[in-house]
Amino acid sequence: MARSNLLRCGAALLVIGAIALAAWSFRAAPASATGDPPPAKADVAPAKAPIPKGDAAAGKKIFTSKCVQCHKADGSGGIKLTGNPTPNWRDAKRMADPQYGDEYLRDCITNGKVKSGMIAWSKAGVKPLEIEHLIAYIRTFAKK
Repeated sequence: MARSNLLRCGAALLVIGAIALAAWSFRAAPASATGDPPPAKADVAPAKAPIPKGDAAAGKKIFTSKCVQCHKADGSGGIKLTGNPTPNWRDAKRMADPQYGDEYLRDCITNGKVKSGMIAWSKAGVKPLEIEHLIAYIRTFAKK
C-alpha cells in the first residue's frame, strides 16, 4: 500500500511538471499563428514624459514668496550670497542664449547651485509643476 501511494505521488509530480513545462512553452512561443518569430524589439529608450507648460501667473506667486529675496522683484538679481551675483533675468541676450535655456533653469531650481548659494528647491518642497511655473515666470522678465 505504501508503494502505491508513492507511485501516485510520483505520477502527480510528473503531471504537475508537464503542466508547468507546457505553460512555460506556451508563453515563450511566438504570437503568430504562422509560426513566424515575433518582430525584434527596437533598442529605443522609452520616451520621456512631456514636460508640462508652466503658468507664469502661478509662477509669479511662487517667485514672490521664495525667490525675491535673492533675485529681486524685477528679476534683475545682483544679490551676492557667496561672492557671485545672482543672474539678471532682464538681460534679453543672456536669456536668449541656449546655454541658459529651460533645462538649465530647471536644473538650477531643482538641484540648486552650491557655489552661488542657490538652494535645491525640490528638496524644500517645490513640486515639478511649480518649477515649470517659475520657469514660465522667469521667462517674462526678458520680455519687459
